[in-house]
Amino acid sequence: MIDFHAHLDLYPDPHATARECIARELYVLSVTTTPSAWAGTAALTEGAPRIRTALGLHPQIAHERIAELPEFERLLPEVCYVGEIGLDGGPEYRRFWPDQQRAFTRILELCELAGGRIMTVHSRRAGSAVLDALEARPGAGTAILHWFSGSQRELARAAGMGCWFSVGPAMLVGAKGRSLAASMPRDRVLTESDGPFAQINGRSAWPWDAGMAVEMLAELWSESAGDVQRQLINNLRALTAKAA
Repeated sequence: MIDFHAHLDLYPDPHATARECIARELYVLSVTTTPSAWAGTAALTEGAPRIRTALGLHPQIAHERIAELPEFERLLPEVCYVGEIGLDGGPEYRRFWPDQQRAFTRILELCELAGGRIMTVHSRRAGSAVLDALEARPGAGTAILHWFSGSQRELARAAGMGCWFSVGPAMLVGAKGRSLAASMPRDRVLTESDGPFAQINGRSAWPWDAGMAVEMLAELWSESAGDVQRQLINNLRALTAKAA
């Protein structure tokens, strides 16, 4: 089972959640929202080869943490994965747009200078702006658009640029999310939970809830759950080979 976007450090008991992920043999990308959170989050899963910790600066708090960009630059050589990064065009964050753009542009520049990274990218209400930024820095690495909610035109553009996508049960419960997932290139899709932020039946999603997305994709793609699971594992192998 694969959860390629979870906030392990933000669960009520991060250590217990990490232990459960290890016990269930999940493949997890544990994302962070600030550079200062990276070391503590990485320590949660020491000795867990199936869990990786990404270095992030979340767009929703970029205006509060933009001073941590030097710390991001210092830590970047230690990581293969970057996230959560990106832009958020929601009305409650539009006034911080210049700070978001400054942070995202600098992060992409740093990733390009470092030879490229695998990046999990937030693009809520900002699909075109995110794609413009990625297109301007093609050497930044491989972008996985997490919980992509843009238009079909933006999806086609992202796919043409070589972007990947991570989808979870909270996304796939809605008609728009299902329509987008049905159009994604199947060899560039991974599952995610986005827990604990994402909600499933009124509760926070757990990393192992990402498995629910396998059944949902099977229905969308008219394939068996076993075939979907094999496709996802092959996708993960192809992606992680880029980080080798």
